[in-house]
Amino acid sequence: MPENYDLDERTQTLFRHLIHSYIKDGQPVGSKNLAKISGIDVSSATIRNIMANLEHLGLVNSPHKSAGRVPTQAGYRFFIDSLLEVSDLGKSVEQTLTDTFSVDKTSNDLIQSASSILSQMTQLTGLISVSRPAKIDVRYIEFMKLSERRILVIMVVNSDKVHNKVIQVDREYTALELTEAAKLLSRYLIGSDFSSAKAKLLQEIKKHKDDVNTIMESVLDVMGAVCGSDQDALMTSGESNLLQFAELSDINKLRDIFAIFNQKRDLLHILEGCSGASGVQIFIGSESGYSVLNDCSVIGAPYSIGNQVVGVLGVIGPTRIAYEKIIPAVSLTARLLSSALNSQK
Repeated sequence: MPENYDLDERTQTLFRHLIHSYIKDGQPVGSKNLAKISGIDVSSATIRNIMANLEHLGLVNSPHKSAGRVPTQAGYRFFIDSLLEVSDLGKSVEQTLTDTFSVDKTSNDLIQSASSILSQMTQLTGLISVSRPAKIDVRYIEFMKLSERRILVIMVVNSDKVHNKVIQVDREYTALELTEAAKLLSRYLIGSDFSSAKAKLLQEIKKHKDDVNTIMESVLDVMGAVCGSDQDALMTSGESNLLQFAELSDINKLRDIFAIFNQKRDLLHILEGCSGASGVQIFIGSESGYSVLNDCSVIGAPYSIGNQVVGVLGVIGPTRIAYEKIIPAVSLTARLLSSALNSQK
């Protein structure tokens, strides 16, 4: 439940204008400027008293004496929970999003498009997690000879995901041998749970010569890459967009933020916190649980296939972002991605 600060209407109006002004230009908001942009007919002294009260409540602070006020993390939280009025994205933006997910694309392409389009629309960093399937449905296995001792392994899994791997073998194989190897592997893998099929296949490998084992073991490697990890995958887009924000421009701060992008585990953990939400979830500053993101906000929403959440998409940026525009953009993108993925079932 949002904390109730019991602010009167005039104070709420001034606070809302302070938030919008700071989000727009990143500069502390002084009393005279706030009186001007709010249009409220009160003296600067009255506004200073109101700002002093907001500071006492912990909703704003002064970075320097006489420098005006800026919203705190608690201030952003109160604003989002109690005062935020979500904007209409506009027909052109909604149409762009709809077109992104209406074209004929594979599941992987749709997921990558979601991250990219969010980054482009918000000018922030787009994030999307992709759950590994508990069961992988192998639809097709083929071996293609590239040269005397190089073979391309081709597998189609879960309807449309194609995985390839080039392997080196110890001798030349005939087309018939490669066909028979594919048939043997298909018998164990197609339509089976990978973990149980792997145990049976390893026993089968022991019955064959070492040169055939090379092919079979390579396929196990490919399968392991597809579903051998329990950790979700994470894709990001537009990391360089964060360079435009002065509050994130410190080289040490940027280094730490980009390190968390590369490491991925912590971001995945944050997105996991959105997976049970019915809509958009917002982590402001320290709410993420990671000190490196104390000056950042993460906005995420789950996307689903059927009734099962299969991942979370969203954006990360400074706390000073246009929440009224970004929240509906994340929400609509999640709905459209879910719809597109469900149409492929």
